[in-house]
Amino acid sequence: MGRIVAVTALLLGLAGCMQSKPEPEATGVLSSQSIPASMQGIQAKQLFGAQRGASEHSPAAYGSYAKGCLAGGVALPESGPTWQAMRLSRNRNWGHPETIDLVQKLSLVAAQQPGWSGLYVGDISQPRGGPMLTGHASHQMGLDADIWLRPADNLNLSVAQRENISSISMQKANGAYTNSQWTRAHHEIVKAAAKDPRTARIFIFAGAKAQMCKDEQGSDREWLRKVRPWYGHHYHFHVRLNCPSGATGCVTQEAMPPGDGCAEAEQWVRNILNPPPPDPNAPAPKPKRELTMADLPGQCVAVLQAE
Repeated sequence: MGRIVAVTALLLGLAGCMQSKPEPEATGVLSSQSIPASMQGIQAKQLFGAQRGASEHSPAAYGSYAKGCLAGGVALPESGPTWQAMRLSRNRNWGHPETIDLVQKLSLVAAQQPGWSGLYVGDISQPRGGPMLTGHASHQMGLDADIWLRPADNLNLSVAQRENISSISMQKANGAYTNSQWTRAHHEIVKAAAKDPRTARIFIFAGAKAQMCKDEQGSDREWLRKVRPWYGHHYHFHVRLNCPSGATGCVTQEAMPPGDGCAEAEQWVRNILNPPPPDPNAPAPKPKRELTMADLPGQCVAVLQAE
């Protein structure tokens, strides 16, 4: 009960952060001529990565998950009764208030699982979102959160320990199957995240999705549709929220295909075990270009310029 009371107090504090504040001017996509000289010729990730705190705006997500920014972001407290934020040196424990609320409520579910005291929370977003100095292409609007698959059995880790401890891989056979570290608790935590109506998608390795399809015995399988196989997600799973209700300037992803997605997961597994031959007609991958402010919504200039 003490944990629930503490989390409730934190959520009430978040509500106070959401009082009416000015919003960045909705100027649309910028042209290079309308970008301040101080922001020209600089990679957007350098500008956003230098910000240490949120902007003084009403909370808002602008742009898309991989080309956007976050106004009025809220920090997930570094430690709570049922969570700890990891890798604090990255300063990526910021998000839209809806994301922070979802993570905190999900941590209560995790705390009820055998062997779990809550969640270890990985990257959410930078204080003002935007492209990151390293790592993710997404996580730019404060609507993405990485949740470690390592059971959070010790919520008294020091700052130094949180820099050095690592999550645990749950995959074997290159992601075609789960290994012995995967438990029903993982299933239930991912399920709870998927059943939150704010969740748009969850990304996790193919073997985990296939295993959850086999293990879910209930008649309600709609939540499985949100769980999508994706590369690399065997140390953590990635929760992506829909654009908040009433949001303007936030671009959500297209609708997912119908069904529970289990046949697709099995196809991923077959392709991992027996990779198809390369397509000789496939176009060569385009080299990655670093984003500039001209690639982002116009509101992102105001987000950077705000106090």
